[in-house]
Amino acid sequence: MTEAGSQLDELESILADCGSVIVACSGGIDSLLLATVAHRHEPAHTVVAHTVTPAVPSDGTARVMAHARREGWDLEVVRSREFDDERYLSNPTDRCYYCKTNLYDAVAELADTGVAPAGSTILSGANIDDLGEYRPGLTAAAEHGVRHPYIEAGMGKAEIRSVARHLAVAEAELPASPCLASRLYTGTRVTAERLRAIELGEAVVRAAGMPVARCRVRTTEVLVEVPEADRPLVTQQLLDDVATAMAAVAPDIAAVALDDRPYRPGQAILHVS
Repeated sequence: MTEAGSQLDELESILADCGSVIVACSGGIDSLLLATVAHRHEPAHTVVAHTVTPAVPSDGTARVMAHARREGWDLEVVRSREFDDERYLSNPTDRCYYCKTNLYDAVAELADTGVAPAGSTILSGANIDDLGEYRPGLTAAAEHGVRHPYIEAGMGKAEIRSVARHLAVAEAELPASPCLASRLYTGTRVTAERLRAIELGEAVVRAAGMPVARCRVRTTEVLVEVPEADRPLVTQQLLDDVATAMAAVAPDIAAVALDDRPYRPGQAILHVS
């Protein structure tokens, strides 16, 4: 048996122990694969939940919908209430805790209201690579009894992609793309307009041939991050185009520049000034 096949067997064994499940699926490869494996393993006991808020990229929602149609998922679209939560909107360092708290509250309601079987276990796509980062959302998960099958199986991003290739999941090489609110510097208020501007700005950069891009917003300033190898592709004209796209929906955007440093995960958390 291949290593990917062995990892898949371990994952299915963990899922069998979970009973009826609700998979929180954002549209990234981690949660897409988990939902796919869970549904194929026990379709009658698997509900897939996807939340639609301004912080969720529209292409992530499109991917979830496409998979639901193709795989025959029992898909439930939920609306979490983090945009009614001032603790989230003020964007403190633990913003992710309040985001996930609202998400898991909304997902848990599926079982409370009978949409999913009572006592269903909520599953997340967190993996062992996440354990080395500041992840306050994991605290919210623990408070809601959420299980993380990848962590239980000792799987990181590389193993997840390997199993996705093994199962011929089309998004096996999909670049990571956390929620849009992760682009906001700590203390920069979360607004729907800023999040939509970020989505549009990053689309401009990707269209120029850079699949991994972040438009980090600090109040009225935007820093564009791309990997080191792509930095020469970022021209002043491209930055001007990003500024135009973003300012169309968030008029307070005043300046767009290339960050002095290349892209690396988590920079918006690191910079709290």
